[in-house]
Amino acid sequence: MTSIEVGDPNRANGEPGRSDGASVKACFARQPILNRDGMLCGFEVKLHCINEAPAEAAVGASVAAEHAASGAADAGGAHAFAQPIPTFTQSVVQALLQPSMRGALAGHPGYLDVSREMLFDDALELVPAERFMFEIQPDIEVDEALIARIVVLHARRYRFVLDAVVVPNETFARLLPYAEGVKIDFPNISRALLPKLSTVLKSAGKLLIAVGIDAQEDFDTAQELGFDKFQGYYFARAHTATLRRVSAPRHALLNLLQLLAGDPTVAQLEAELKLNPVLVMHLMKLANSSGLAVGHKVTTLREAINATGTNRIARWTQLLLYADGRKVALEDDPLLQLAATRARFMELAVLRLPEAGRDEADAAFLTGVFSFVDAVFGGSLENTLNVLTLSKPIQAAILHREGVLGLLLSVVDALERGAWAEIDATCERLAPLTAGEVAELGLTAAAWAGVADRSAEARGLERIED
Repeated sequence: MTSIEVGDPNRANGEPGRSDGASVKACFARQPILNRDGMLCGFEVKLHCINEAPAEAAVGASVAAEHAASGAADAGGAHAFAQPIPTFTQSVVQALLQPSMRGALAGHPGYLDVSREMLFDDALELVPAERFMFEIQPDIEVDEALIARIVVLHARRYRFVLDAVVVPNETFARLLPYAEGVKIDFPNISRALLPKLSTVLKSAGKLLIAVGIDAQEDFDTAQELGFDKFQGYYFARAHTATLRRVSAPRHALLNLLQLLAGDPTVAQLEAELKLNPVLVMHLMKLANSSGLAVGHKVTTLREAINATGTNRIARWTQLLLYADGRKVALEDDPLLQLAATRARFMELAVLRLPEAGRDEADAAFLTGVFSFVDAVFGGSLENTLNVLTLSKPIQAAILHREGVLGLLLSVVDALERGAWAEIDATCERLAPLTAGEVAELGLTAAAWAGVADRSAEARGLERIED
């Protein structure tokens, strides 16, 4: 399988990103972008392309031949089945317009890296201007033709961001007037340059986005310099646990999880829940949502347990561990979204493997949802996993990336970082799962998490407060 990245200088001249007779499959990963309050406000959509053999064209030719042989086609009928191979940009745009991408963005804007070739392709204008920001790389060739094209797109309400800025060079200076925002490569920029550059850009009215923020110290520095948005996974690290306003009865959630792990009776669940009125309130809402209670309104706790079921209660409780204690919409809570997306991906992906069933899917979901529970509790991940009484294979997968669950955890971690080479290498050990399927499942899982507040399970995932 041959793959290329946007901007790859080894692309063939002519149609970028594909070889003769081959079509391009566009795959995407997404990385969260947070605002100054630590809430989701966008995603970078990281593009990866796979050259596919022209199998569809061969099938089309075969069908056309059959029609011609049966007399169903006229003299030129066979050519009606020959579909032109789309341009690179057309393939990318087609993938961007899929429902799974819309769901994965969960109402937030997507930040898409665009090459010079893409900018000049009219197909790019099929991308909804209100849903995507176009990122321009610092090594793009800038001339009058490019400036003119950007002006045209800008007039059509497309917005631009200068990406991966480390040194303000001539390209940066020429494109800055047309950019709404600037992404600063935080790990690689000179710290001595940061204060002056951020001051100049803020005074020019530019949106400042700090990229590569994986440490709390970098987030603090960027905030002090007035940055508006932050891209990275600092919010999912254990040392940031103190920054999240903890939901009140987290100990109650742990107790409930431990009870659920032992296949409790309805009476046992009822007794545990009665100790926590806030949980009862949310469970009643969950039970009365989306028709779970068929025919009548649930009015008692026992009815709520029976209507909801222990599996749904367990998942609701697991995800509630990550819910921010503030008045935060679930689709804007980055840690809950990350946990839900990873867990759902694991569950879907394991079912693509041979001889996997419901038990394996449940174990995969648990592995994903608890894979960074230390971000909530801090301290030792191993100790927290022991408290949750998770099985040995799940603990081994989370702590040491062992077994099939460990491989799936590695591949979803690589997807979150857009590390396509790692995805390819790991998929070789997860056959028949492919990198393309990994990307598709990632968007499907993200869409599931993004609309969770409208599903039966997640209507119970409301903020738990004192």
